Amino acid sequence: MARLPAAEKLPLALRKNVRDEWENNKAGLEKELSEHLGTAWTIDINHLAIWPYHNDGYAKESLGSCIKAYVEGAIYQIKYVIGKYGDDFKNEINTLCSEHVLTLDLEETSPPRFSYGGCDVLDGKLRMLFVEANLGVNIDYCCQEDALTKALNTAPVVDGAPMSFVVRMGIRTDYDAQIGEVRKQIAELLGKTQDAVTLNPNFEATYAALEAARPAAADREDWQRNLANFTFRYFDSLAYQMKYLKVGEDEMVQEGVLEAVSTNEYAFRIVDKLKYESYCECDIEDGVLYLQCTPDNFGTNIDYVASKLMDRL
Repeated sequence: MARLPAAEKLPLALRKNVRDEWENNKAGLEKELSEHLGTAWTIDINHLAIWPYHNDGYAKESLGSCIKAYVEGAIYQIKYVIGKYGDDFKNEINTLCSEHVLTLDLEETSPPRFSYGGCDVLDGKLRMLFVEANLGVNIDYCCQEDALTKALNTAPVVDGAPMSFVVRMGIRTDYDAQIGEVRKQIAELLGKTQDAVTLNPNFEATYAALEAARPAAADREDWQRNLANFTFRYFDSLAYQMKYLKVGEDEMVQEGVLEAVSTNEYAFRIVDKLKYESYCECDIEDGVLYLQCTPDNFGTNIDYVASKLMDRL
């Protein structure tokens, strides 16, 4: 799609609106955005390049007010998401949007990725986007959580971040925040200290295996969002099964676990083929107990992953 040429000059009334409503407020909005993100950000919007896409509504008569509303909407949404997820989300935005620039531009992808507007990350800049003929429509939703998350998740991978944004955030919120209690339970059942027990989620290997297994893994479209949560649930199911087997009460059973899992390491992994079950299973190799499944059954029947633990001892 060929872009329309930028306007050379706007009518006087429109120039005044741009000055009064946008240019006079730009510095304050940059300050507000920077405060929320904890580092200096700038806002770079070429109003002359945008105006040719106006329809007969808001943008045509009040371009400055329209641009200001886009920026205010983005700041509100960013503030909301940071308030929900904390500094981790803030740090991710600052890292993936390395230029620390907010801009507004035309959605040039064909067909459009959005109905009216959305956002993406291009050349290190966070871009609010409007679909042609929809400039000024649904302004407040360009950077809403789902759109912003998708934009960050599809941004170019940064150095030292082998997994996607969604997976990294999920590890922090859905795994790291909960796994300590599960590790504590397993350690107590074994009569060990927490430091003596290792839970190995193998996140990077799981991510690589599921990514490589497409389209099989794509059958569960939310696999990236659920990678950390499902991994946590596999370990939680192991703890439940160990309680059911009375590992903490029956000395013979406890001794059997300690002898078989001599390294005190419990790990999750993706395998090409299962040995014993149809969906997921546990297995012991070289003193490590593995909770495992195939890529196409990741997240299926999680509660049964250690149901045959006694058979493996």
